[in-house]
Amino acid sequence: MTNRILNHRVEVSVKNILLFYLFTFLPLAIEAQTLTVSAPAQVSAGENFRISYTVSTQDVDDFRSGIHSNDVAEIIAGPYTSTQSSFQMTNGHTTSSSSITYTYTLYAHKNGTFNVPAATATVDGRQIQSKATKITVTGTARQQNGAPNMHQDNEPQMRAAGSKISGNDLFIKVSANKRRVHEQEPVLLTYKVYTLVDLTQLNGKMPDLTGFHTQEIPLPQQKSFHVEQVNGRPYRCVTWSQYVMYPQMTGKLEIPSITFKGIVVQQNRSVDPFEAFFNGGSGYVEVKQDIIAPSLTIQVDPLPAKPANFSGGVGQLNISAQIDKTDVKAGDPISLRVVVGGTGNLKLIKQPTVDFPKDFDKYDAKVTDKTKLTANGVEGNMIFDFLAVPRNPGKFTIPPVELVYYDTSANAYRTVKSQAFDINVEKGSGKNSTVADYAQEKEKDIRGIKTSGAHSRSLSSGFFGSTAYWVSLLLPLLAFIVLLIVFRKRAIDNADLGKMRGKRANKVATKRLRKARQLMSEGKQGDFYDEVLRALWGYVGDKLNMPVEALSRENISEKLHAHEVDESTEKLFLGALDECEFERYAPGDSAGNMNNTFEAAMKAIEQIETTMKKKGRLKK
Repeated sequence: MTNRILNHRVEVSVKNILLFYLFTFLPLAIEAQTLTVSAPAQVSAGENFRISYTVSTQDVDDFRSGIHSNDVAEIIAGPYTSTQSSFQMTNGHTTSSSSITYTYTLYAHKNGTFNVPAATATVDGRQIQSKATKITVTGTARQQNGAPNMHQDNEPQMRAAGSKISGNDLFIKVSANKRRVHEQEPVLLTYKVYTLVDLTQLNGKMPDLTGFHTQEIPLPQQKSFHVEQVNGRPYRCVTWSQYVMYPQMTGKLEIPSITFKGIVVQQNRSVDPFEAFFNGGSGYVEVKQDIIAPSLTIQVDPLPAKPANFSGGVGQLNISAQIDKTDVKAGDPISLRVVVGGTGNLKLIKQPTVDFPKDFDKYDAKVTDKTKLTANGVEGNMIFDFLAVPRNPGKFTIPPVELVYYDTSANAYRTVKSQAFDINVEKGSGKNSTVADYAQEKEKDIRGIKTSGAHSRSLSSGFFGSTAYWVSLLLPLLAFIVLLIVFRKRAIDNADLGKMRGKRANKVATKRLRKARQLMSEGKQGDFYDEVLRALWGYVGDKLNMPVEALSRENISEKLHAHEVDESTEKLFLGALDECEFERYAPGDSAGNMNNTFEAAMKAIEQIETTMKKKGRLKK
């Protein structure tokens, strides 16, 4: 029963996908993932600096920076990772994005040029690469008695694991550019983060505010810190989020406190440095920290007694108008454009009223939004295009269009006007209108029945009912059935993640061994053995559907036995791992050692692939 329900759901999903393809004929656009590097162009000798790599997704299979210490600069910490996720809702549509950042801290020894090679990352089986860059080290090195200065005043303090994080070490400041405003007057709300510790991740959601119409100002996703002095202490700070709020109610309106969820990196000095290196940076621990952003109260005063023709606009506004022609024939349309611009609640104002002459037929205006959200509020223009048709000849005047709004700079109501337009309407073509008067044309809607000149034709002599007709009907149906079978099989295969990993295991391992061969030809012994080990561990992990933390000789042996792999093949693969580890440190001919290791790895993977394929065919 469960299988039938599952198959039914798969078929429904496949049908929906297929219909989407058939009716749109457009492929889905896949956003390319990127790997970017952030590094200073110039640093002073004797100081620390950071190099960060950011991947625009958190699904990273493998990351390699290629950074090495030399006589110009030395790696003193890293890499440690931080992740960031964001969600944004616009007009009911939710979009999300995520990224992961790998950060290194380095110490500049002396003057010179430090080359930062291109880093690589593997995302969804595809390798992406950053740009290579250079860092110039200038100035005179500070005396540190041979030891690098681990933390400058403008660097976050990497504290030992278990250290207490106080409210003075990490806090969020909430500010409003105005604490007392009038109704509909914009307020800029800012959340700013101050830290003395190594903050790597922060999440917080703005609550629904009662009594405010709120819009978020878009800020860069990648945050850039700068230094500010607070009570004589240098804090790294960043503007985390900003909102423009239009109060819709009067009185004291509260912006409630928000609890942000942060992650601070601390150094675990009790971990052996060699163990930390081979476990991907386990010398650092991530500590969860709650940061409370305090509440705020805004006093909203009511507007003075409103004029009868008040537009609802609050801010600094203006109005203008233009017409496409002033000489026109009766029955021909004219277009009048009214533009309301400035800074304020432009999206909330009423549509301006145009007093066209009585002899004019007028139509609903077309509204175009040309505004943008800034720290000052909504700026730009709201455009109203009116269409009118004069019916009779003569001279007419379209009076100025008025806008009554509340000027927040003068704390008073103001009336602004556009110019008036004189229209000269000449006699038309003799008809009252070029627009069809359907009430007078009813007699022409139905014409007489044709009684002569008609002839009949046999139904079978046409296309309908012919062989070509039936073929044209059956071919799309047949194509649909074939595509349904193909897509259904693909959907079932894709749903089995373990099976998909197993299918691509040999392909991924072959790609890595190809890269290892290139490293062997270049004589890069250390990189070669790293790549071969990665190929062996990655292959068995994908082929046997084993997580990374479960990869061990005992587990691999047990899994191979469970998949009915013979003992000789099992010994061959484990022997290849041992040989790779042994040859890495073996003395003598390094080229010969690398060649032996490469041949052993190739033979082991080929043998286990052949054995498992044979078992699979027997089961079928």
